[in-house]
Amino acid sequence: MGPVAAVFATLGGLALLVGGGELLVRGAVAIAAAARMSPLVIGLTVVAFGTSAPELAVSLQAAMAGQADLSIGNVVGSNIFNVLFILGVSALITPLVISIQLIRFDVPLMIAASLGLLGLGIDGSLGRLEASLLFAGLLGYVFWTLRQARKEGGSLDGVSAGDATGQRPAVWRAVFGGLLVVGLGLVLLVLGSHWLVLGAVALARLAGVSELIIGLTIVAAGTSLPEVATSILAAVKGQRDIAVGNIVGSNIFNILAILGLSGMLAPEPIGVSPAALRFDIPIMIAVALACLPIFFTGRQIARWEGALFLGYYVAYVALLILQALGNEAAHTLGLVMIVFVVPLTCITLAVTVVRDRK
Repeated sequence: MGPVAAVFATLGGLALLVGGGELLVRGAVAIAAAARMSPLVIGLTVVAFGTSAPELAVSLQAAMAGQADLSIGNVVGSNIFNVLFILGVSALITPLVISIQLIRFDVPLMIAASLGLLGLGIDGSLGRLEASLLFAGLLGYVFWTLRQARKEGGSLDGVSAGDATGQRPAVWRAVFGGLLVVGLGLVLLVLGSHWLVLGAVALARLAGVSELIIGLTIVAAGTSLPEVATSILAAVKGQRDIAVGNIVGSNIFNILAILGLSGMLAPEPIGVSPAALRFDIPIMIAVALACLPIFFTGRQIARWEGALFLGYYVAYVALLILQALGNEAAHTLGLVMIVFVVPLTCITLAVTVVRDRK
């Protein structure tokens, strides 16, 4: 693909992403209202899993082709991008109120899944057994989420017997209509992200960038564009549960479902590179851990916390670029981040949590 074609693919992809994100949010809200399910549950399941379709396609294809670095880098980079960039930008648009369910269950599960990936891949590969454990974790998560929704009286089962004869057909029609809108939105999102990633990867390879760096940055950001469009549009429209639930649910899905399926279907175990084990996966874990204290501060992501997330993502990408170029400044920047910036941030967040709890 030439430079001109890459530009056209990028512009067309962006247009499809905006349109698809608009339809996805609109359809998800309609389903939540009709099925009496909270927008958070819809965001954690239907929206989150749907917007992760590009990551699934890319990682599966890469795993089947033996491109382990691209498969792992796509998931790890997407999870870092989702939290630092997407939540950062969304919080800058409007402070995001956090549901207590996210703090008590979903974010701890995201942290556990991230730690689990490090533990299972510490030997340098993800085989079928490890991948099956990841996918089993996803099935358990979906079962628990839907069970909680029913307990809260938020599913179709909650329609009373008196309503069943008169309102159930109308409810199902509304749900079906919402699903059609969501499906159309997902098609546009997948096509848009696919076009954009094709152009970006082609240009990166012409520049001699490694597959791991491409997976961690360009592919990760490109396949996360559905989450970008969905969460930002949801934040603008005031659907904050969908904006946050989409990110947390997507990160859980990326690890448990995408790497689980990729590892089970790949002809050989997926290799986990020493660079990913030493740096990128620990960064993903640190990002997941950072969510808990930030979410605890008043149960919302304030604008300054969104700016903090965004600043960390810029520093992370700068570090990756310097490493790819073999620049000596990469080592210095890494030390500054580990020795000064991260501890200072932890202290600030801890003080904020203690102050808010008082």
